[in-house]
Amino acid sequence: MGVFDELTGGLLGKLFGGDKNALLESVMGLINNPQAGGLSGLAQTFKEKGLGDAVSSWISTGKNLPVSPDQIKDVLGADRIQQISKDAGVSPDDASRGLASLLPDIIDKLTPDGKVPDSDMLAKGLQMLKSKLS
Repeated sequence: MGVFDELTGGLLGKLFGGDKNALLESVMGLINNPQAGGLSGLAQTFKEKGLGDAVSSWISTGKNLPVSPDQIKDVLGADRIQQISKDAGVSPDDASRGLASLLPDIIDKLTPDGKVPDSDMLAKGLQMLKSKLS
């Protein structure tokens, strides 16, 4: 089974009823946003909001700790959730639920060695993910 097979096997479809490509683009934008520091910056934001243990578990090789939709809203902010929900054609609550389910798994798959990859490897991983899920 490939690195992203679980995600392509229907995770997006099970978790999210809107435009799956739009949600995936949003997740990729969160992870690969150079202005926000990329994956390292996103991880730092989670740590600053009190979710350091959760994001560290996604990056490490152990079990992923869950986050709630409300925690996702707190970390990303209402404006960003609203934009993601608009782009994906779902309610903000559905967008938060989808992100709460997807972010741990995607970050986990992008960090198989238990560390944040350099930007080139991260970009390749995100591109592979996008091609598998699109």
